[in-house]
Amino acid sequence: MISVNEFKNGLTIEVNDELWRVVEFQHVKPGKGSAFVRSKLKNLRTGAVQEKTFRAGEKVEQAQIDNRKMQYLYADGTNYVFMDTTTYEQLELPQERIKDELNYLKENMVVNIIMHENETLGIDLPNTVDLKVAETEPGIKGDTASGGSKPAKMETGLIVQVPFFVNEGDVLTINTQDGSYVSRA
Repeated sequence: MISVNEFKNGLTIEVNDELWRVVEFQHVKPGKGSAFVRSKLKNLRTGAVQEKTFRAGEKVEQAQIDNRKMQYLYADGTNYVFMDTTTYEQLELPQERIKDELNYLKENMVVNIIMHENETLGIDLPNTVDLKVAETEPGIKGDTASGGSKPAKMETGLIVQVPFFVNEGDVLTINTQDGSYVSRA
């Protein structure tokens, strides 16, 4: 059991026999009444995001999650095949289970597979990934790094707002939490 006062982003909890990952949380101390924790939770089985409020000091069950390092090999129709980097065991994940992460996934990329009691729940990406720009409008001479942005389509199909000086073929570092441009790689 863990107190809601100990919440942190990425923590996995079990509420009503469902597995939830803490996406955001906020401790609130109103002037009148007791303190509480407002949280945004993502269901690891369905992908649904729900806001939930807990009383301060309330206890919830912390879920035991295993992370296995696996390498993404290829897509086989609607399934995506991963290989354990130590045992060479292969695992297939359906597209529905990892649809949000597909925008950042490249072949041969090593990711953490999230497992709970031999049930595969999804994948955990690194905080940033390097992706190549597939399409964008050419930069115009005189554009500065501080002024404005333009859309760029990455090699995985992800659309990212990037500065004007970015050109096709550039490799960019992208934040996987919110899909934002970080820097040139």
